[in-house]
Amino acid sequence: MPDMTPGPFDLTPAGSPRRTAGAPENTGAPASAASRVAAAPLCTGGLMSVRSGRRAATTRRGTLAFVESPVQLLNVLEWAYTTGRGGGAGSGTVGGDLPPHLGGGDLPPEELTLVVLSPTDPMTRGQLRRMAELARGEGFHVRWEEARGGASAPFHTIGGLAGPLRRARRIVIGDPFSRYVQLLLTITRARDLVVVDDGTATMEFISQLARGERLVRWHRRGGRPGPRDVVFMPVSSKARRRLTPSPSGDRRVEVFSSMPIETPPDGVTVTVNSFSWTRARFGPPRITKGADLVGTSLVETGVVDLDRYIEAVQALARTHGAARYFAHRRESSEKLHRLAVDTGLQVVRPDLPLELIARRGPIGRTILSFPSTVVHTLPLALAGTDVKVAVMDIDPTWLTDSASPRAQGFLSGVTGTARDVQRLASQAAPPPEESGGLATAAGAPSSLGQTAPA
Repeated sequence: MPDMTPGPFDLTPAGSPRRTAGAPENTGAPASAASRVAAAPLCTGGLMSVRSGRRAATTRRGTLAFVESPVQLLNVLEWAYTTGRGGGAGSGTVGGDLPPHLGGGDLPPEELTLVVLSPTDPMTRGQLRRMAELARGEGFHVRWEEARGGASAPFHTIGGLAGPLRRARRIVIGDPFSRYVQLLLTITRARDLVVVDDGTATMEFISQLARGERLVRWHRRGGRPGPRDVVFMPVSSKARRRLTPSPSGDRRVEVFSSMPIETPPDGVTVTVNSFSWTRARFGPPRITKGADLVGTSLVETGVVDLDRYIEAVQALARTHGAARYFAHRRESSEKLHRLAVDTGLQVVRPDLPLELIARRGPIGRTILSFPSTVVHTLPLALAGTDVKVAVMDIDPTWLTDSASPRAQGFLSGVTGTARDVQRLASQAAPPPEESGGLATAAGAPSSLGQTAPA
């Protein structure tokens, strides 16, 4: 099977510690590593006091943004652009001079440091490297942390970040459900907290925060917390309190989102992400005939059955004449290989978030999707073009036996709240023995290693 990993990019880690040359990248387990740190004296004083040293100066300054995915990094750039917090003398390598910031007024430039808490997944790392280069091109400082490079990596990473965390005036995060991020929130003394989109999970975060519930990802099954959850519960509870605005105004919380948020929790400020930076820096795209299909990782998260998913993709591509399938970064190579063989679709592994790929073009006149973030973001990123986004809901018969009881309702909500999209009726897939005769989309399977055209 062809190698599907993006090509290497020249990105020297700016943080400490750096990975030893030749050491494997795919090591460590994010959740268990964070749990080990949570159970250690680090969270109760001891080691953290030693690492943090003297108390921070009374005057706090600067903004630290913690990102773990390419979309989170993109949304931090959108937040900085929208709120007028520019990066300074960037090289502008993405195309043209940076347009005037929206809403910035006479705000002075403010130091913004993007801290990449690098995952181990090769596809995510590749996209993060590309996004980090774009951020540097805009003049922002990027600090790359091998945060999951072994059992001791979380201790080194959090210890090295303790000082900046205590000095920062503002903290920006992308995933409030991340245990790594929750650990960091217990250290900071920043008065201002900003949550940027990490996909549709923002909708669930807002709902849980408003109800005062513990933070649990929507696709996880309910029931009693496991042993790891129990160990981490004090940290998670403290992080949730940090994400709750204080009545006195000593702690302010902003959510920067392209998701529909009709009733935010009390005290939370909502700023709309309209993808102004993306539209200013890229496009308009060249639009091709036919349709493109956007993949999802619902199979990988255990929500949707693999066979049902491939049958649905096959039928959707045949009905709408789709030729390309833009894979989600978390989709497995085995699944994509089978999908290419069974459907005839050209599988494309993008090297950037799809919002940038679509805006850069070329892109199909119709973009087909299942319930996912892109049904909310692509209409904004492609505003002013003739591209239409169509979404098909997930039929209940596609769900696995292990899917969370909340899954169907959450996915229906993602589709139902999408704006400026065409809704396609879902169809129950036929049993596997009856589905073998479906016609495939035109074209032979393509190399799975191909990236989206520049």
